[in-house]
Amino acid sequence: MVWRRLASPPDPSPFGEGSGGGEGVIRPMLLQTQVNIKPLNQTIRYGDGLLFLGSCFADEVGGICRSMGFNAMVNPFGVLYNPFSIAGAIHRLGTGKPYTHEEVFRTGNDEFYCTFDHNTAFWRPSEAELLETVNRSLKEAHTHFLTAKWVMVSLGTSWMFRRTDTLEVVGNCHKLPSSRFDRLFCYAPQTVTVLSDILKANPDKHFIFTVSPLRHLKDGLHENQLSKAALLLAVDEVCQKFGNAHYFPAYEILLDELRDYRFYKEDMIHPTEQAVRYIWERFADFAINPSEKLAMKAAAELKQMLQHKPVFPESEAYKKFESQKEQKINALKRDFPEVMLNDN
Repeated sequence: MVWRRLASPPDPSPFGEGSGGGEGVIRPMLLQTQVNIKPLNQTIRYGDGLLFLGSCFADEVGGICRSMGFNAMVNPFGVLYNPFSIAGAIHRLGTGKPYTHEEVFRTGNDEFYCTFDHNTAFWRPSEAELLETVNRSLKEAHTHFLTAKWVMVSLGTSWMFRRTDTLEVVGNCHKLPSSRFDRLFCYAPQTVTVLSDILKANPDKHFIFTVSPLRHLKDGLHENQLSKAALLLAVDEVCQKFGNAHYFPAYEILLDELRDYRFYKEDMIHPTEQAVRYIWERFADFAINPSEKLAMKAAAELKQMLQHKPVFPESEAYKKFESQKEQKINALKRDFPEVMLNDN
């Protein structure tokens, strides 16, 4: 058995170590549990290729990166949750092998077509349209993946569904009968193996793993806790073994620093926009090079202008606003040529 030495926990007493009351140095009162995050030694720069994969949390943070002008691609297969499906997506991105007729099926409502590698956002009314859509997406994602320097993986759950006929783990059941699947739990050693395989296959890339803080209540509260625990154990072991694997504690930030239901939407599961923004700021401090702050500020200001919807588009004030916007776009291109003017 291998033992790993942990740092001594800080003294919880506000009066200092060994104090029995008012003696010793009084420390400031803490009203929030802070998650200490050590920034990466090697950090993200504008111009680096970024790929976000996994749960809808990857959509949230990846979407902000795109809006800030980073060269980021987000979930080219749609949202995925379990480690096997995410690893399978990374393998497919590496090979770029197109999808074929044999991988297409009709969804449970018998109205659409899809594959087991994609989520419901890819449903199409005909097989031809589906294959055209998924293969176009795959081609773009394959090209992006080959040059990407960073891969952010948001693991959602250890629970997964496996087809009873082929024993293939699926990313989504697409409303097919439950009798066609077995529900399985991916224990930590299995997750370690599957994540290790993708790290070995891509030693030139840095992987940032996070465990999605979104609870899967359909699994049950206790089962959800077991699921997250298995993921946390697996990611910790992988990050100890591989120098190109890193962990960002989004799970701990939402559950400890933002330990209040005001940071959740009405479903009491998904974080609010404010919470997502806070976690994004912690991620930026953790992973993005500090020298990019000026470019990020300029990109954020331009984004705000681009989102403006005029009430009176024919007014002189709006024409002046449009002129200022054009000046900001030109200044951004001139001063920060690595910043991309993405669609969102």
